[in-house]
Amino acid sequence: MAKRPIHLICVGKIKEAFLQAGCNHYLERLKHWRNLSLQEVRDGDAALTCEARKLQEGERLLKALNPHDLPIVLDERGTSLSSPQLAHLLKTIEDDNLGIPCFLIGGPFGLSEAVRQRAKRLLALSSMTYTHELARLILLEQLYRAECILRKVPYHH
Repeated sequence: MAKRPIHLICVGKIKEAFLQAGCNHYLERLKHWRNLSLQEVRDGDAALTCEARKLQEGERLLKALNPHDLPIVLDERGTSLSSPQLAHLLKTIEDDNLGIPCFLIGGPFGLSEAVRQRAKRLLALSSMTYTHELARLILLEQLYRAECILRKVPYHH
């Protein structure tokens, strides 16, 4: 089966070693099934207000999008999907040739409205709030789980 691409564009670098190790773990597993690119854009300037930082980070996220990307924005106001539903979404995007799934994760202050407006889909990982670093790890695990579901690999129970 072809290694179909997925993009992740995230604000900031992961600072906690255990979170980075977890992300690396799932990135390594996913690379057998997907060409996955992870791009980190710089955090907003610390001297700015929270709102100004969100705007600056939003501009950086949108600038990092490629023309064929289908933006799927992780946002607390988004739709919650089960793991099988995420697998189905990825399959539909591929089957219908809708573009390259591109997941965007904002920084510690959230996302600008411009990023939300650009999204083809708003996706919530949970009704709980996670750090943007932990959200990245959870998303990578869920992408791996979705690939296992699609390939009938015994990981999802």
